[in-house]
Amino acid sequence: MAHARPRPYMTAVTSSPQDQRAGVARQVLIALGLATGPVVALGFTRFAYALLLPSMHHTLGWTYAQAGGMNTANAAGYILGAASAVHWARRLGDRAAFLWSLALSALALLATAAWADFSALLALRFIGGLATAVTFVIGSALVSRVAAGAPRRRSALPVAVYMAGVGVGVVISGLVVPAALSAGDDGWRLGWLLMGAAAAVALLPAWLGARRVPDSADTQAAVLARHQLRRLGPTFAWYVLFGAGYVSYMTFVIALLRTQGLGASMTALFFVVLGLSSAVTTLVVWSRLAGRLRGGRATALVAALVFAGVLPVLLMTPGPFSALLSAVVFGAGFMAGPTAATLIARRMLPPTGWTAGIALLTVAFSVGQAAGPLASGLLSDGEGGIARGLWLSAGLLVIAALTALFQREHAAS
Repeated sequence: MAHARPRPYMTAVTSSPQDQRAGVARQVLIALGLATGPVVALGFTRFAYALLLPSMHHTLGWTYAQAGGMNTANAAGYILGAASAVHWARRLGDRAAFLWSLALSALALLATAAWADFSALLALRFIGGLATAVTFVIGSALVSRVAAGAPRRRSALPVAVYMAGVGVGVVISGLVVPAALSAGDDGWRLGWLLMGAAAAVALLPAWLGARRVPDSADTQAAVLARHQLRRLGPTFAWYVLFGAGYVSYMTFVIALLRTQGLGASMTALFFVVLGLSSAVTTLVVWSRLAGRLRGGRATALVAALVFAGVLPVLLMTPGPFSALLSAVVFGAGFMAGPTAATLIARRMLPPTGWTAGIALLTVAFSVGQAAGPLASGLLSDGEGGIARGLWLSAGLLVIAALTALFQREHAAS
């Protein structure tokens, strides 16, 4: 049934403080609906795998290289999904592409519960990565339109709300998956099944949010000019390195904590604390800070913070304190990366280039995410174990922080 086209909620032009507050509230509600995309795309499809990996590794007889290969397949799908997101936005319309890809993600999660064959699971991880990339990229572009016209500092709030969905997804995973794993050797199947069911439920708030996003002919996806890509070069390089560094930690940290003697309840608490730290800092800190820092300062700070979050589990005495400290510090920074990258694209590109810019940045992110777990897994299979693989993660994050400082601020054109 046809309905009235939604109006842009641009708080910068409202006439009173009450109108401004109402406009911000509407923006937040829309962003909350869209945030179910990253809840599923990253919180469930990507990061919950870290909780399920020890059980699948043991039950299915995998090596760490095979376990890392699962995330590499997911990241390879993510690359293809990010690269094709503009195509699907044009072909289906951005709202429809966002919702259909989210539905495919839910189906992939449900199907993962039904298979034990390595090749079949590899294919499903690939499909899940492809679908969730389309969801995440198009959702990022949609939420960028929500605050079009708002002052620079305030325009970061809807993006931060959207990205906070990842932390919420991590928290949900940290509560649901350990309960599922208590069912025994087939608990990993129940974990995927429950997350698939939750992803299906998420379609309703996603639809409610997407249908209220402002729609304007001058914000349709366009191909970026060569000079626009060149001036974002340092951010592209940073995103490859950051993606490789942070996802290696997220893939193997639970397995490391289990080898250090932490039980299932402690590792579940670790995951919940990490997710809460991510959601809270993204909303409270990065929604303000990322909008104020110019050039690559925000992205450099993010990489440095995430690097600091890796160190406690590598340098401190193994135990609950070092694990939870790592969860708080790492959680405070890891989803600030996509927040900062989205805001850079929004500031330095015209509205017609937002979807394409975010898609290409996500491709760079995905390249790093594809290479990181496989390289880390290969190192973890050798002498030194999982810790050796995580030192690779730490080194890549340091290089990422230094690379980000080369990014300069440019006006959108």
